[in-house]
Amino acid sequence: MSTTSTTPTPLPVTDRPRPPATRPGPAPRRRVRKDLLRSRVAAWSAVVVIGAFGLLPVYWLLATALSTPDSTFQFPPKLVPTDLTLGNFTALAENDQLISYMVNSLIVASITAVLSVVVATYMGYSFSKFRYRGRKSLMHLVLASQMFPQALLLVTLYAVFSSFGMLNTYTALVLSFTTFTMPLCVWMLKGIFDTVPDALLEAASIDGASRWRTLHSIVAPLAAPGMIAAGLFAFVRGWNDFIFALTLADKEKQTLPPGLVSTYIGEFQTAWPQLMAASLVVSVPVIVAFMFLQRYLVGGMTAGSVKS
Repeated sequence: MSTTSTTPTPLPVTDRPRPPATRPGPAPRRRVRKDLLRSRVAAWSAVVVIGAFGLLPVYWLLATALSTPDSTFQFPPKLVPTDLTLGNFTALAENDQLISYMVNSLIVASITAVLSVVVATYMGYSFSKFRYRGRKSLMHLVLASQMFPQALLLVTLYAVFSSFGMLNTYTALVLSFTTFTMPLCVWMLKGIFDTVPDALLEAASIDGASRWRTLHSIVAPLAAPGMIAAGLFAFVRGWNDFIFALTLADKEKQTLPPGLVSTYIGEFQTAWPQLMAASLVVSVPVIVAFMFLQRYLVGGMTAGSVKS
């Protein structure tokens, strides 16, 4: 009688019993929670430090504007002023010259923004959608103009405007501000126009639209966020300029930065509370513009960063 030995057949890999899943014990859980808590504390600490670094000058500006002249020069200075007053702000309404400076700033900055956007739109569209001889050289020339210090060209601009009789005019200020806002606006809008598909332009051409109509009716609405961002940049540039407004314009045509300096900073004394109050008031238009146009600003700054 013969005996046959049978070997058990191995189970498939999928049918093999799996070891039970082990859950982390209480010690690893506590360690994970501690690491998570530490990362959150570190992140919020960084936010608080950076926020304090950025907001401390604004707080000190407001504290000085609400202080009296005597408390401003106390030593050691008080972090929280006790002698508060609104007289520094009420005195601004009685200063007619300051209102004139603000009107000049609004006129110059607004015209600079509109002119920069209009010229940069045509130049950016030309660089993006047309191919012609000298295109790249002209693009590099526009970009290279940003390499020169602005104060270095002040003497040349002064001589040019003086020879044409344009000193002490809004035209001199607008042209000088536009000269320095143009390159960035052109390259910003060129990057946005690059994202517009050429097939869309070809479809408009097949439908009978001219290049002029295509730019104004199809491309410009798509590039509206970038145009608003470029205009806002040009507006802030014209609003904050100091050296060109001080050199190219007289007291009647000066804008706010040189006007504030000539009004509150003297040879022997500086009215710091009044100067800080005026600085807060004149920054309101820019803050309001950023509040209403921030979504267009972010969209315009990032629209040309990624190409499809």
